[in-house]
Amino acid sequence: MNVHKGLSPLHRQSTIYQLRQKMRAHHPDLLFLQELQQEHRGRVRRFGQWPVNELTHFLSEDFWHHWHYGKNVEYPDGHHGNAILSKLPLHKGSNYDISAYRFEKRGLLHSVTNIEGSTKPIHCFCVHLALFEGGRERQLGEIIRYIDVLAENGPAIVAGDFNDWRNRISAPMKEAGFSEVFEVLTGSPAKTFPSVKPMLPMDRIYVRGLKIHSVDVLHEWLKLSDHLGITAELELI
Repeated sequence: MNVHKGLSPLHRQSTIYQLRQKMRAHHPDLLFLQELQQEHRGRVRRFGQWPVNELTHFLSEDFWHHWHYGKNVEYPDGHHGNAILSKLPLHKGSNYDISAYRFEKRGLLHSVTNIEGSTKPIHCFCVHLALFEGGRERQLGEIIRYIDVLAENGPAIVAGDFNDWRNRISAPMKEAGFSEVFEVLTGSPAKTFPSVKPMLPMDRIYVRGLKIHSVDVLHEWLKLSDHLGITAELELI
């Protein structure tokens, strides 16, 4: 889910406490978050109940035991980026700079997890791609190259905000061995943006080496971000 820095669609209200409650209600093993406002001193001054701790600590406390944050954008009051929260052991990889433009910093966050009883590592990649199609094409080429090196042909999940409303990314991802979970089960990616009236399929979960059991769009979260969250139940093959 793109959490919109923990703010409502028009930036009028803090939604981070509701987001934490809703996320926990689904008991996910893995969370892939974009635009996570890890630190922002201005939010603390503006919203009386804004968490004082870093948001990865606030969201994961006593629930997800492992987390990995990758800073993409830094400014005087703080910074934001992508994050992966996990109930499973998480080996933190790197946050690779895949920025296509100097004015738009983007990262590819990589972690590795293991399911108990399996020797197959699952490579997890959290992404947030550029607003312009040319930049996304260059970024996708970089992402596939990183996956080839880091995950080789093993099981992998690539999840995030792809900003790909024309669905130009699924074909090259399919060539790389990945399937988009909603395309497999429903025929097309889920429409997730804008959250109040979703018309564009921005958010995706691509998988390789995993069986897709079910998918869902979290429509009841429409006031918590400008994007809707999506979920998938997966099984390691």
